[in-house]
Amino acid sequence: MKPKVWEQRKLGEILEYEQPGPYIVDSTDYDNSYSTPVLTAGQSFILGYTNETAGIKKATPDNPVIIFDDFTTSSHYVDFSFKVKSSAMKFLTLKNDTDDIYCINNVLENIDYIPASHERHWISIFTNFDVRVPSSREEQKSIGDYFRNLDTLIALHQRQTDFYKKISFYYISS
Repeated sequence: MKPKVWEQRKLGEILEYEQPGPYIVDSTDYDNSYSTPVLTAGQSFILGYTNETAGIKKATPDNPVIIFDDFTTSSHYVDFSFKVKSSAMKFLTLKNDTDDIYCINNVLENIDYIPASHERHWISIFTNFDVRVPSSREEQKSIGDYFRNLDTLIALHQRQTDFYKKISFYYISS
């Protein structure tokens, strides 16, 4: 069997960025009855929902983006349309369709870097990081599919855990 070839590439050669300016919400009067999520690349991820219809970033399972917090360097894979609260992030997409975005997203999430100062990190630091990725699109897709399935399984178990916590709370408080 022939060994798989991985290559070293700079993140800036794999991902291109877009500024979020056109997609920032005008109002932070969020309501769960509205349909468009407002995202942050931080831990809370979905801040709320807006009824604004202009300036929605279109993302789909076939055309996803990675939102990258320029200050904390946290990121989220997004495959649904949304708006954002601030300009302190970048939208990352593949420069070339020979790469697999879910595989690259996992490479990005596993970079061992802790920000030491409050500065924008994508352009000055992350684009220059050397990362190792499979040279084969098929292998990237296999790795991406593996992590996608794992993330789906984790989300399912988290929903079940949350459900059981609610049930136990009701039993205890009854």
